[in-house]
Amino acid sequence: MSDAALDVVEFLLTTRVYSDDRTLDENDLPPAVRQVFWTSGSDGGESDSGGETGRHAGISRPLSATTRTAREATDVSQPWEAVAELMFTERDEFSGTITLAQEDMAFEWYAERADDDRLCENPTLAKYYEDHPDVDVTHEAAREQNRPVQADRVWIDGLLEEYFDEEEDEEMLDLVEVRAPEEVDMSLDDLVLTDDQENELDKIAKAIEHRDYLADIGLREIGKLLFVGPPGTGKTSTAQALAQDMDLPFVEVKLSMITSQYLGETAKNVDKTFEVAKRLSPCILFIDEFDFVAKTRRSDEHAALKRAVNTLLKSIDNISLIEDDVLLIGATNHPDQLDDAAWRRFDEIINFPKPDRGMRADILDVITRTMDIEEFDPQLIAEVTEGLTGSDLRMVLREAVLEALTEDRTTLNQEDLLNAVEEFEERDTLKNMDMMGGDHDALVAGGDLDAASDGGHDHDHDHDHDHDH
Repeated sequence: MSDAALDVVEFLLTTRVYSDDRTLDENDLPPAVRQVFWTSGSDGGESDSGGETGRHAGISRPLSATTRTAREATDVSQPWEAVAELMFTERDEFSGTITLAQEDMAFEWYAERADDDRLCENPTLAKYYEDHPDVDVTHEAAREQNRPVQADRVWIDGLLEEYFDEEEDEEMLDLVEVRAPEEVDMSLDDLVLTDDQENELDKIAKAIEHRDYLADIGLREIGKLLFVGPPGTGKTSTAQALAQDMDLPFVEVKLSMITSQYLGETAKNVDKTFEVAKRLSPCILFIDEFDFVAKTRRSDEHAALKRAVNTLLKSIDNISLIEDDVLLIGATNHPDQLDDAAWRRFDEIINFPKPDRGMRADILDVITRTMDIEEFDPQLIAEVTEGLTGSDLRMVLREAVLEALTEDRTTLNQEDLLNAVEEFEERDTLKNMDMMGGDHDALVAGGDLDAASDGGHDHDHDHDHDHDH
């Protein structure tokens, strides 16, 4: 029997079990099934008791298994044809509904063919089969592995639609970008991080896992990170990858936009931004260009901008990972421009230096994983790319690939890469790479972050690590 038949039967069984077992909720359904049956909120509808009431976004029982829903949930183009020959399936020609004529036979058929790994990806069926003699999967384990509903795009859109329904609210949402974890195309495994970065991210992951314990012992000043470093060193990518790895919605706001788009409404926009994050919690709230805070406070800008910045600082004080389930990450290319009021809002400072030679070699290995390169020597390329960031290295590889394509080649060689490096170095942008002030040693892996700061803060982090893997 084909995998397509197994996929469709699993879908039919899932809809049946979920419809009957009211102890199950949306987090027990695989994400692909949730997406098919999710409905947005509306002004009308029927409650479970039969009365007319407003309906919140969610999944209503019973789940209807039709040709359309089966196709969307399984990606099997002809779901009925995949299971038509099975003795326990039948279809209503008029409605397209696919049903199980003999449920016991269907459940046993599936148990004989589905392995534990497959069942562990479906908490609904894991619960049904939990006591089956041939199954070694628990409902709890499957549920923990399943992506939470709060990480689904449909859940995020439904919540935003339900809460931000006025025209002015919709304008405010234009100032923030909300991504579901499934929309982030990288994980932390795709990034090359320093030891300090990995250690700090591990600590915050543990804090999220044990936030109830931290609340019990009164340790609430945690979960506000500041990423500092030159452009192209992976600050935004790391924040996004963290969202994917932790299955958290990613809410990004650029301060220069939120404070300049609607003068006179800036403080309200800041409040609304934090409200979005709290509504989507647990989530990551990423605030880029954080040096904008200090620049605005020192300048003679419009009074509304200064009010917005003060509102922002107060909002940061009032949001908490422990109480609100919001991990706040600020990012800046200019730590030397931050004042004490900005620095003290963050409990952890994570340095994103320009990569040293070892890190550049590792980054090149990651970037070229799917490329065909003859006699590739990442150490040599790393040697001749001193001062380049991870973003720069990606541009170098892009140039090499495009140049090879002009010669109708999809296999690169070392000379292609060296030529691309040379062309990149000729660009005027390279001479303006060092955006951070301070000593050059603070801009490469192993440097001292304090040398690039305003000197008013003591962030004692040891960055002396060997990245020659």
